[in-house]
Amino acid sequence: MSLTARLATRLGALALDVEIEAASGETVAVLGPNGSGKTTLLRCLAGLLPIDAGRIELDGEVLDDPDGGVFVAPERRPVGVVFQDYLLFPNMTAVDNVAFGLRARGVPKGEARRAAVAWLDRVGLGDHGHHRPRALSGGQAQRVALARALATEPRLLLLDEPLAALDVGTRGDVRRDLRRHLSTFGGVAVLVTHDPVDAHALADQVVILEAGRVVQAGTLAEVSARPQSRYVADLVGVNLLAGTGVDGAVVTEAGGRVVPAESVVGPAFLMIPPAAVALHHQHPEGSPRNVWAVTVTDVDPSGERVRVRVAGEVPLVAEITPGALDELALRPGDELWASVKATEITSYPA
Repeated sequence: MSLTARLATRLGALALDVEIEAASGETVAVLGPNGSGKTTLLRCLAGLLPIDAGRIELDGEVLDDPDGGVFVAPERRPVGVVFQDYLLFPNMTAVDNVAFGLRARGVPKGEARRAAVAWLDRVGLGDHGHHRPRALSGGQAQRVALARALATEPRLLLLDEPLAALDVGTRGDVRRDLRRHLSTFGGVAVLVTHDPVDAHALADQVVILEAGRVVQAGTLAEVSARPQSRYVADLVGVNLLAGTGVDGAVVTEAGGRVVPAESVVGPAFLMIPPAAVALHHQHPEGSPRNVWAVTVTDVDPSGERVRVRVAGEVPLVAEITPGALDELALRPGDELWASVKATEITSYPA
């Protein structure tokens, strides 16, 4: 089984033009800023929004092809959808919510109910079948929504920010449950998320959308190693500098000079992990090639690491330990020196 979608459509100011492919058993995470077209893409795949051009094909079956005059209605597509806000029917019990999709596809009532009970057992809610949505926690409601989507045995599973509405503690539990179900799902899953943690835990491939276009695709490790935009760099938590490669160095947009281990000519990107940035009150001894005067603009303690943002000709984010923060006694406005070893810098054409 496989999904091949090459589609273009316009919705208000958004012009979506996307290609996405996935094999059976794969989960593709779609990430992007608000308004980039993530949910619009899911609506097209689900049949809730016809495409203007292109073709959507699932396991050799054409679902949408304007040029060929083909459009399969949403209720006839082998697609299951899990929404961010669950969208459970408030007047139905959990078991009736799960059975609803089966009944809508013509499955007899008794058979649909037995299947719904079995699916509630699979998601750990076998004893909650008689509960209505208002009596369920957020995590339980999302599990019911997942059971409802999977009960119809879809060949394509669409998940629209399924963890976003959950609190931090519940999110981890539901993420683990979702990973377990996706690992045995034989179809294709497309996950829309804003969280790289979800993408890392759940997806085989990632697709990054910006302004309706795919700006980068691949595994999360591939995308993290060579981000192609500021959004992608911020998403995966690395520094990205743009500039021009000349005579073994790269001159950044702000006028700074950076020397990577591998030279690049012409428009270039430089990726620098925050943990590779060292901060000093005094100019480092010796003659390191990458040392810049900087000013601290923000100090953000976060768990076991502290992220320090500095401004200058080479603006960077450094990641240091709480002990190093205490030793340096950093505050916004402090003037420092930042240094990075050339071997810690990844350079590549822009």
